[in-house]
Amino acid sequence: MSDCSDVEPPKPSPAITRAWVRLMRTQQIVLAAIEQDLKAADLPPLGWYDVLLELARAAGGRLRPYEIEERTLLAQHNLSRLLDRMEKAGFVHREVFSEDGRGRWVVITEAGSAMRSHMWTVYASALQRHLGDKLDDAQADQLGELLAVLSRKS
Repeated sequence: MSDCSDVEPPKPSPAITRAWVRLMRTQQIVLAAIEQDLKAADLPPLGWYDVLLELARAAGGRLRPYEIEERTLLAQHNLSRLLDRMEKAGFVHREVFSEDGRGRWVVITEAGSAMRSHMWTVYASALQRHLGDKLDDAQADQLGELLAVLSRKS
């Protein structure tokens, strides 16, 4: 009887390894450039925009914190601190969740909606500069399809 531990797991090809490294580097470079554009315009970081966008899309402009976490890439502990800062800035407020006195809604304010719109102006320009000026629509569609393949659950 042979020992299964002698079997070496499959390794990625050089092409797969190159694609992974380029994907990670590109993500970091483009994200840093967009964050820098927001900072240069004296605006909050991109995570704030993500939260405000999800709240704006939600029915009644409100979500439970776990729903925000599910819709964004923010970890729960980071989200809690971020919401504290956003509430202090007046962009969101918390309301008691009537079905559960311990739970809270996070609600976007008028100031939060205005900030999201203002941030989008800078963010949209940054997306165009860092992606749109480098890819045509066909390339962007192709890239989007490839990324969708990677994001599908096995």
